[in-house]
Amino acid sequence: MLSLAAFLIVLSVLVLVHEFGHFITAKRIGVKVERFSMGFGPKLWSIKRGGTEYMISAIPLGGYVKMAGDEPWEKLKGAKWEFLSRSVGDRFWIIFAGPFLNYMLAFLLFSVIFMFGSPTTTTEVGGLMKDYPAARQGLAVGDKIIAVDGKSVKYWEDMTALIHKHSEGSITLTVERLGTTFDKEIKPAVRRTKDIFGSEVSIALIGVTPSQKIESVRYGFFQSLYMGGKKLLQLTAITYKALWSIITGRLSVKESLTGPIGIFVVTGQAAKMGFIYILHLMAILSASLAMFNILPLPILDGGHILFLGIEKLRGKPLSLKAQEAIANIGVTLLIMLTIFIFYSDIVKFGLFDKVAKIFRR
Repeated sequence: MLSLAAFLIVLSVLVLVHEFGHFITAKRIGVKVERFSMGFGPKLWSIKRGGTEYMISAIPLGGYVKMAGDEPWEKLKGAKWEFLSRSVGDRFWIIFAGPFLNYMLAFLLFSVIFMFGSPTTTTEVGGLMKDYPAARQGLAVGDKIIAVDGKSVKYWEDMTALIHKHSEGSITLTVERLGTTFDKEIKPAVRRTKDIFGSEVSIALIGVTPSQKIESVRYGFFQSLYMGGKKLLQLTAITYKALWSIITGRLSVKESLTGPIGIFVVTGQAAKMGFIYILHLMAILSASLAMFNILPLPILDGGHILFLGIEKLRGKPLSLKAQEAIANIGVTLLIMLTIFIFYSDIVKFGLFDKVAKIFRR
C-alpha cells in the first residue's frame, strides 16, 4: 500500500506539473482550454470554472489538456482562442511549456534536497573484497579514507572517482583508524569493464565497499541552486548520452529502460527509505519525463515541435493525411516499446515467480 500510494502521488505530481505548463501558457496566450484532466478514461469527477472543465478520470496513469481547435480535422473559425489558428511561435510555447515545467521542477527539487540535506555515503570502509589490494595491504573495516594522493576526500563518490583514474603505479591513501592517521601505499588492480554507456574502459580498484554510514550534506541557498543546476545538467548529459548508446547498439534497451512497473518498485523502495529519497526520485523522474517528451518523435511534445518546424520552413503545415500516417506509425512504435518494457520489467523484478508463489499457497 505504501508503494502504491507513493507511486500514485509521484506520478500525479509529475503529470499535474506537465499539463499545467500547457494549460497556463495557453491561457496566458489567449487560447481557450476546454478540458484539464488528471488521468484518462471515464470521468469520475469534474467542475467547470472560467470556461474550462477540470476533471479526474478513472485511469491515473497520465493526463491531458484539451484546447479549442487543437485537432487538424476540426473546423476552424480563425479565432484567436483556437490553438491551430495561432502563430507557429505561440503554438511552440504552449507545447514546450509542458516539458519545460517538468525540467524546472527537477531543478527546484534537486536544489531543495541540497538545501535541506542530501544523504551522502562517507569514506568509511564497510567491507573488503577478497584477493584485492586493500585486503592484502592491511586496510580494515571501519577505516576512514580521508585523502587520496594528498587530495582530501569526505565522500565515497569523490574517493572512488580519484582511485578509478589511477591506472598506473601505486596510490597513497591517508587513513584514519581509532583516532590515529597514517598513510598506506597500495597498487590498485586494473580491470577492463563496460561503463554505463556500454563503452570498454579500464578502471583501478582497490577492493573496498562502503559502510552504511550516511551524512546529510547541507548547502546555503545560492550554493544549493548552483548544486541543483549542476546535478540537473549532469543528469541531462548522462541521459542523452545513454540514449545515443542505445540507438548505436552499445546499450541494451532491455537493461537500460524501465516503465511503470519499474517506477512502481523503485518508488516503493524510496518511500521506505524516507521523504528525501522520494524527492530525489521525483526530481530524476521529472527531468527524465521532460527529456523524453522533448524528443522529436510523433505523438510526443517533441514530435509536435518538429511538425511546427516543418510548417515554419514550408510556410504551411503538413497535409492531414501525412500527419495521420506519421502519428499512426508513432503510436504503433510506442505501443510496441511499452509492451516490451512492461515484459522486461516483469522479468527483471521477478514478478512471474512472485505471482506463481501466490497461486501455490
